[in-house]
Amino acid sequence: MTAPTERALLPNGLNDTLMPEAATLADMEARLLAAFARFGYERVRPPLAEFEETLMDGPGGAVAPQMFRLMDPVTHRMLGLRPDITPQVARIATTRLAKSPRPLRLSYAGPVLQLKGSQLRPEREVTQVGIELIGAGSLSADAEVIVATAEALAAIGVGQPSVDLSLPRLVPLMCAGMELDATTTARVRAALDRKDAGALAAIPELTEERRLTFATLQRATGGADAALAALAKLALPPVAKQHVRDLGDAVRLVREQVPGLALTIDPVEFRGMEYQTGISFTIFAKGVAGELGRGGRYVLANGEPATGATLFMEQLAQAAAPAEKPRCLYLPFGTKAAERAKLHAAGWRTRAGLESERDAPAAAKAQGCTHIFSEGQAKVL
Repeated sequence: MTAPTERALLPNGLNDTLMPEAATLADMEARLLAAFARFGYERVRPPLAEFEETLMDGPGGAVAPQMFRLMDPVTHRMLGLRPDITPQVARIATTRLAKSPRPLRLSYAGPVLQLKGSQLRPEREVTQVGIELIGAGSLSADAEVIVATAEALAAIGVGQPSVDLSLPRLVPLMCAGMELDATTTARVRAALDRKDAGALAAIPELTEERRLTFATLQRATGGADAALAALAKLALPPVAKQHVRDLGDAVRLVREQVPGLALTIDPVEFRGMEYQTGISFTIFAKGVAGELGRGGRYVLANGEPATGATLFMEQLAQAAAPAEKPRCLYLPFGTKAAERAKLHAAGWRTRAGLESERDAPAAAKAQGCTHIFSEGQAKVL
C-alpha cells in the first residue's frame, strides 16, 4: 500500500491549490473576465487537448517546444496538451468564427501545461486569463488591449502595475537594413537580449559604427519618454523607424486613457514574444518576481492581424489586494430548512451541524465560521 506522504507527492511544477487560495483565484478570474466583458470581449472555452498539428499552426509554432504530446487511443493521432491558449483562440477565429464581423473581441480563462517552468516561475501548470482582439491592425487596437488589461488589473486590486513595451522585430529589421545574415542577426539579438556588450563587440561582422548603433539601442531603455527620445536619435532603416514612431503613438494613446499607468520601454526584449510582429509588452508589479502577464501584436495563420494579452493567475495572486475573509454562518443541528433558505437569499454562506452538538459555538469555531445562528439571528462569534 502506498504511504500517505507518497500519495501526496506530485511531479515538479504541479501543485494542489487548497482553500482559501482556490476560492480567491476563482474570484479573481471572475472579476478579470467581467472587466474584459465591459470592453466587449466575449468568452470562448477551447479544449485542453487538440490534435498536435492544429496546436502548432500559426502562432502555435512558437510555443511547440513547450507542448506535452500523447497518443489519442480513439483516433490514433497525436494530441498536444496546450502550453498556451492564444493559438487556440487564433484557430477559433479563423475557423468557427471566420465569418463573424471584425474586429472580433474574445476572452478566455483556463489551465495550460508546459514542459518546463522558468527560474522565476517554476510552475508548469498555470492558469491563463486573457483577451484577443482580432481583425484590427491599428494602433488604437494595441492601445485598447493595454488599457483593458490595466483596468482588469485595477479590478482585482493590483497596485501600481508597470507595462514594459518592446519591439521584438526592431533588431531583425535593423539587421536586415545592414544586410546581415541570419546567423549574425541571431548573435546580435542574443547579445542585446542579455545586455552583453562584450558579446556584441566580439561579432566580427559588425563595423565599429554598427556596434555603436546597437550599443546605443541597448541603452535606450527605461521610462517611456527618455527611451523614445533616445530611439528617435538612431539612424534606422525606414521600416524600423516606423516601428519606433508607432511605439510613440501607442504610448500617447494609452496615456490619454490611463494617465497614471507606468510605461517603460525595452526595445530589444523578445524572449516569450517569438511569434509577435509589432508592439509587445510585459506586465510587472512591485514586490512580485517575474511577470504578471504579457501580450502584443501577431498575425494569424490566414494573415489576419491580431493583438492580445495573457495574464498569469498564480503571479497575480501575489500582487492583488488581499481578499477579505468571507463571512460564514454556523447553523446548529435542527435549524429549519426555511430559515436556511432565508439566510442564503440574504447572501449568507452557511455550514450546518449534522448531529446534535453539546457546544454549538465551539462547533462553529471548529468549522471556521465567523457567526452562529441563534435565537433567530446571526451573532458574531
